[in-house]
Amino acid sequence: MKNIGLIGGMSWESSIEYYRIINQQVRAALGGVHSARSVMVSVDFGEIEKLQTEGNWEEATRVMIQCAREVERAGADFILICTNTMHLMAEDVQSAIDIPLLHIADATARAVRAAGLERVGLLGTRFTMEKDFYRGRLETAHGLRVIVPDEEGRALVHRIIYDELVQGKIIKGSREQYLEVIETLIESSAEGIVLGCTEIGLLVKGEDVRIPVFDTMEIHALAAVDAALGRYDLG
Repeated sequence: MKNIGLIGGMSWESSIEYYRIINQQVRAALGGVHSARSVMVSVDFGEIEKLQTEGNWEEATRVMIQCAREVERAGADFILICTNTMHLMAEDVQSAIDIPLLHIADATARAVRAAGLERVGLLGTRFTMEKDFYRGRLETAHGLRVIVPDEEGRALVHRIIYDELVQGKIIKGSREQYLEVIETLIESSAEGIVLGCTEIGLLVKGEDVRIPVFDTMEIHALAAVDAALGRYDLG
């Protein structure tokens, strides 16, 4: 079994879910009392969120590279950045280490394609919804068509992530607001919904939505298990 490297803490609310899913799935695959071999470096999200808000992506990249190198030195065979937004610097991180990075957008696109879908609605932080590092990868590398909410919808989705979800606040009214945004994406021809923030799956579940939902945190964690067990090609 390969050693899974994780950069977590963005936020720890979803990092817990990564750890739980990975270990549950390794036990299911190998039986008995098996669990995953893993290494995690966990950051202070308060510091990361400040850099994001300031637009200081250069320093944020430096921090991610430092974390990735720590994970590599600790013996990881490949690495996951346990958040969608910080994949903005995924290429820089990959260039700075000698082990593969399992990109969350690649794993998600595989799941969407496996479901036979092409047009997806994307929810996430404003950075994920608006910058090209994520949408562009889904579209250019994987041939998907990506639809995002309008300005008002993007502001709502972003605010709830930072004011509630990363702080562990799960509020029914916010779920209803998210479902309204999702409905507008469905009306705009989305065939599936990508939950492009690792905390959104804590609020919105597949059964809440009338079309397929792709929880990127769960998909990423499952792909990590497949990679650890030799069932996912890391390239």
